Amino acid sequence: MEENYKDEMIVIDNVNRYNEIFGLETKHPLISIIDLTKATTWPTRAWFRYEVYALFLKNVKCGDIKYGRQYYDYQDGTIVCFGPGQITDLELIQNIQPNAHGLLFHPDLIRGTSLGQEIKNYSFFSYETNEALHLSEEERQIVMDCLQKIAIELNHAIDRHSRRLICTNIRLLLDYCMRFYERQFETRNKVNNDIIVRFEHLLNEYFEGDAPQHLGLPSVKYFADKVFLSPNYFGDMIRKQTGKTVSEYIQDKMIELAKEQLLSSDKTTSQIAYEIGFQYPQHLSRMFKRIVGMTPNKFRTQT
Repeated sequence: MEENYKDEMIVIDNVNRYNEIFGLETKHPLISIIDLTKATTWPTRAWFRYEVYALFLKNVKCGDIKYGRQYYDYQDGTIVCFGPGQITDLELIQNIQPNAHGLLFHPDLIRGTSLGQEIKNYSFFSYETNEALHLSEEERQIVMDCLQKIAIELNHAIDRHSRRLICTNIRLLLDYCMRFYERQFETRNKVNNDIIVRFEHLLNEYFEGDAPQHLGLPSVKYFADKVFLSPNYFGDMIRKQTGKTVSEYIQDKMIELAKEQLLSSDKTTSQIAYEIGFQYPQHLSRMFKRIVGMTPNKFRTQT
């Protein structure tokens, strides 16, 4: 049975809320394994705001997911993930049974566990459009096996081992997704290299203009927006391809500019700092000493 929620923002603040919308059974208040082939009702169009963690593996073409103004690169055999606070626009094809598997879990499930402390490291929960994880058939089977292990635990009578085993299997699934994303970064070398070249051009352009005086120091988000990627995906891709973080790239550029000004002009350190975009000159001095090993003034006199 199809329903339309297009004029309503649906807040998924617990797993039962999601299961109610799709007519699925809730076996645990904090976690659910999703099998949309068993859905008895579903929306043809809906806005979801997730307050839980969600991971979906799409099996066949049954609809699209939109984040912001763009659609996910969400083809058959791909994974998308959402974290608390994300809003998506779901469009399902009319008269077509949804076909996807997935996992939903509430932050309270992992609160106080080692997984709860490390969940921020799984940055793909904050990836955005065109950043879906494309799986090989072997990888897809691994994901399905992980989901099955969690399902087995949910069907088992709750005992003192349940929570630990469930969290362990969630971690296993997320670790595999991290591995698969790193493989995807490597297999998209040409596209990624084009983005790196674009980033380097944007970095030079930023400091060659008057942006530092108006906007201050550039952020990771500033450059991620320019190349139409989420900050997390952009940062992970740059680090994987170059071994440097985006912040390190930006810092290296600022040090390069400071050195050039120190040796080619008689500007004070404060003047140079303001031109680069620092609000407080001492911040440049501290960064310069940490990276170069000496203060700007000492660098000027010793070179």
